[in-house]
Amino acid sequence: MPAYDHKCTVCGTVFEVVRPMGATTQECCPECGGEARRVFGSVGVAFKGSGFHNTDYKSRPAETSAPSEAPACATPSCPST
Repeated sequence: MPAYDHKCTVCGTVFEVVRPMGATTQECCPECGGEARRVFGSVGVAFKGSGFHNTDYKSRPAETSAPSEAPACATPSCPST
């Protein structure tokens, strides 16, 4: 089960509560018995691998507007010969 941080609105005590996800019960401060609200913190992000920027934002080679010549076919049944 996940642990959630709560902060008392009366005395400011921060404490941790372990409960199931989606539980909507109101928590009380263990020090003074006052109402406690859940504290939301920042989450760290780690990009792992060969490179987020290199693989997603790499510049693409310019496309040429002239059509490239098809290689000549060496087989006698090829229609291009």
